[in-house]
Amino acid sequence: MANQKSLSEVHRNKSLSQVLKDDNRVGKRFEDILGENAASFIGSLLSVVNANSRLRECEPYSVINAAAMAATLRLPIINTLGFAYIVPYRTRDGLQAQFQIGWKGLVQLAQRSGQYKKIHAGKVYKGEIKGRHPITGDLICGDKESDEIVGYVAYMELNNGFNKAIYMSIDEIREHGLKYSQSYAYDERSKNRTSVWSTNFDAMAKKTVLKQLLSKYGIMSVDSNFTDMARALRADQGVIQTNGYRYVDNSDNVKSDDLSSIAFEELPETVPAEELHEFRDSDVDIEYEEPVEPPIDEQKDSPINSENEPV
Repeated sequence: MANQKSLSEVHRNKSLSQVLKDDNRVGKRFEDILGENAASFIGSLLSVVNANSRLRECEPYSVINAAAMAATLRLPIINTLGFAYIVPYRTRDGLQAQFQIGWKGLVQLAQRSGQYKKIHAGKVYKGEIKGRHPITGDLICGDKESDEIVGYVAYMELNNGFNKAIYMSIDEIREHGLKYSQSYAYDERSKNRTSVWSTNFDAMAKKTVLKQLLSKYGIMSVDSNFTDMARALRADQGVIQTNGYRYVDNSDNVKSDDLSSIAFEELPETVPAEELHEFRDSDVDIEYEEPVEPPIDEQKDSPINSENEPV
């Protein structure tokens, strides 16, 4: 155990490409997760990191753990696809990478379960929703009156006939973003546009209503197809650590042992679990995290500013 700690400390000061080359535990674990697809996934990871100077400055094992979560969920991390992202945040420990799932990733995991007949998230225009039935809770729909967007809705229907919809007004979504995203609150205070809430409100609004719907009414069970959804909802917007998640864009730091707290938890029997769990062995409570503002020359390609990113 001590030897593995010193090994992680040595590698932690290296670049991601150096870590991938020198720490053979990393490549082996991606092979365990993805098999023959490991090499192409690692290639995608290097491309994403090399395209963003802030990610290159991140503590390398935070990047690896975020990527490993995406790999475990079988979600691509190419920014333009919109399924999952690796996003840099500045913390008191320096730059750290967090895993974020996109709304398309949530839909993908729901589809894989085979239990969702329909699933949708989208804009609501003025007049399209008149209210909610006081007994059933069903939304009462009306006719579109104008092109003014007044809110967002998420809807799901299961194969067994159960269906549910959640509607949030624009003000409710903004309030949610300000409460749970310090980078968005930072933008509001400083009048900047560095947060994806500021640059791509539509994608964040879709993700917000869909995540609310699935976390409250979606199927969660011990079956592997549903465990992926629970793991994704838990890991979203977190720096993945051995004892849980650190939500660097949220003031609530949550530690949990009840769900898979790191993508390397399922290890070959010949490798002691504590050895690979040393990918992240520090645990510092953070009261406030500062969002990273991308340099001007990187804003086009930065995952913080991409049209689909991050959701």
